[in-house]
Amino acid sequence: VQLVESGGGLVEPGDSLRLACAASGFDFSDSPMTWVRQAAGEGFEWVSSVGVSNRLPMYRDSVKGRFAISRDDAKNTLYLQMNRLKPEDTAVYYCTQGYLETSPGGGPGTLVTVSS
Repeated sequence: VQLVESGGGLVEPGDSLRLACAASGFDFSDSPMTWVRQAAGEGFEWVSSVGVSNRLPMYRDSVKGRFAISRDDAKNTLYLQMNRLKPEDTAVYYCTQGYLETSPGGGPGTLVTVSS
């Protein structure tokens, strides 16, 4: 299993970013997927999950209405569109297999910094 996150960066509050997670080594289309994050000095936090075929997207309350999870099974890629970013969204973001997972999947993560 290999998961590689990308798309992070330094943005200002209110800006948008789209994260991507390139997956390989398993049947991506048959696997629910999750985004988790870890802020500096904090534990891992579940952010969002999606079932197969983009079914049953779920979000933690603090990102509902701002983030959108999706997947492209033809590209073996998971996405997280993040809009109206807030400083409290600052964290390293990881993807992982499974639904409602709270641990990263072994990838390097991608750092999102929201600061003015």
